[in-house]
Amino acid sequence: MNTLEITKDTPQQAQEEKAKTTKISGSQAVLEAFIAEGVDTIFGYPGGAIMPIYDALYDYNDRLKHILVRHEQGGIHAAQGYARTSGKTGVVFATSGPGATNLVTGLADAMIDSNPIVCVTGQVFAHLLGTDAFQETDVINITTPVTKWNYQVTDACEIPAALAKAFYIARTGRPGPVLIDITKNAQLQLFDYEGYTSCNHIRSYRPAPIVRKEYIAAAAELINQAKKPFVLFGQGVILGKAENEFKAFIEKTGIPAAWTIMGLSALPTDHPLNVGMLGMHGNYAPNVLTNECDVLIAIGMRFDDRVTGRLDKYAKQAKVIHLDIDPAEIDKNVKTTVPVWGDCKETLPLLTALVQANQHSEWVQKFRELEQEEVKEVTHAELNPGEGEMTMGEVINVLNELANDDAVIVTDVGQHQMVACRYARFKQSKSNVTSGGLGTMGFGLPAAIGAWYGAPHRNVVAIIGDGGIQMTIQELGTIMQFGAKVKILILNNQFLGMVRQWQQLFHDKRYSFVNITSPDYVAVAKGYYIPGKRVDQRANLREALQEMLNHDGSYLLEVMVGKENNVFPMVPQGSSVSEIRLK
Repeated sequence: MNTLEITKDTPQQAQEEKAKTTKISGSQAVLEAFIAEGVDTIFGYPGGAIMPIYDALYDYNDRLKHILVRHEQGGIHAAQGYARTSGKTGVVFATSGPGATNLVTGLADAMIDSNPIVCVTGQVFAHLLGTDAFQETDVINITTPVTKWNYQVTDACEIPAALAKAFYIARTGRPGPVLIDITKNAQLQLFDYEGYTSCNHIRSYRPAPIVRKEYIAAAAELINQAKKPFVLFGQGVILGKAENEFKAFIEKTGIPAAWTIMGLSALPTDHPLNVGMLGMHGNYAPNVLTNECDVLIAIGMRFDDRVTGRLDKYAKQAKVIHLDIDPAEIDKNVKTTVPVWGDCKETLPLLTALVQANQHSEWVQKFRELEQEEVKEVTHAELNPGEGEMTMGEVINVLNELANDDAVIVTDVGQHQMVACRYARFKQSKSNVTSGGLGTMGFGLPAAIGAWYGAPHRNVVAIIGDGGIQMTIQELGTIMQFGAKVKILILNNQFLGMVRQWQQLFHDKRYSFVNITSPDYVAVAKGYYIPGKRVDQRANLREALQEMLNHDGSYLLEVMVGKENNVFPMVPQGSSVSEIRLK
């Protein structure tokens, strides 16, 4: 008997085997992966090298929403805003060459601020790689320093597994951006599709360290012995979805807690143990008392230079406990007495179980006393100027009241960002969206668009300066076409304010190219069919802000504020945090 006849499938077996697989294109496989991963919104811009994916997307319009941005940088910033308010992974499409390179700033921003993003870029045909073909760039080598992982696909068969790894890596451990570059032939190629299997393990990748109970016990012992303990918390609390665990920890121990700008909103502003903002333009008390505490407990933050000031004068008197999911952050900037590696969602309850219930009333009172000093010297005049030019602080103060402390505040970068972080009030987490580590001007408007898609049930207010708005103002076209109900609040001081402040304080007021001219923003908005108003009188401020918030749709409000107002307190660069200036 012929061996081939023995091993040959029967017609029924062949039919069953065929039923297990379906021939689809690589482009379809991309979209099937998105659906399996729970993606509902894509921010992107089409082009030649990614055209097959866009062609396939035509048949998925009922399952995937695509937002056509006006620039690829706007797309990735929108994905960041979406990720920050939704808690999901942001997704971006871009074509090859300039489309891909336009993502680099957003990738760097997402990398340093730990935003889970998956970018899919089109690439030239595989046989053209390395030939300097039209719109070919080596996107893998370009983006390696600013991605958590990247990979180039040249065969459609690799697409399901590559995207499964991409989503897993982007969202687990310390989140970050991932880029998958897919050649055009792989997008067009038909292959036997056996379904999508999500990834939950990679041999060479450990997203969360093994929690060592002995370090938890050592940390608890230090905390129990402390007379002046102080908690610093960052975005790790939000990313770990550990807001309740964090609150339980500080309430049991009675320890005052201060936040980085990325950690803002993890704890309600009015919580009795919330003592304010850390860092260069943070509150007076937490900066000064950092150098008086005896135990410093850092949770989900990375001791950025804007938080620490001079490292050789930073908390040298204190024992340091550092809770972080990323072992690379332990001892990177500040030497740790007890490292607690792991997800704070897991480590905080273990620590809370071992610490003693306590109240540090006298220590907390010291924060409140210094807070009153700041109110007297800085805050009261900033929030309640009464006469003269309007201040950024009073605008934020009225906005808080009218929005009932419940808006999502998205900021660009500059003086308005520091003022908004200092004075915006929050009741719930995932309410503050800003570019922290990279400080990307132009972030605010597109990030606000994405933030609204991530939380369409909430009021999303983009607070932007007259410099940053002009960097990505074309995204008004995205709002016009797709209807994101973003409120755009431009605080116009007719300067690149933060640079001007430094030039005033540290360069003898030699104002070098910081006087920036603006267009008529209300007229520009009108050109995009977005209503707006300009306010330059205090008497009209409240009514204008109320009109903006009440409007059912996007709205642009330009408020003219003082030209040469400075943001204080301030830790001068190269100074200790305890040398913070009130004036």
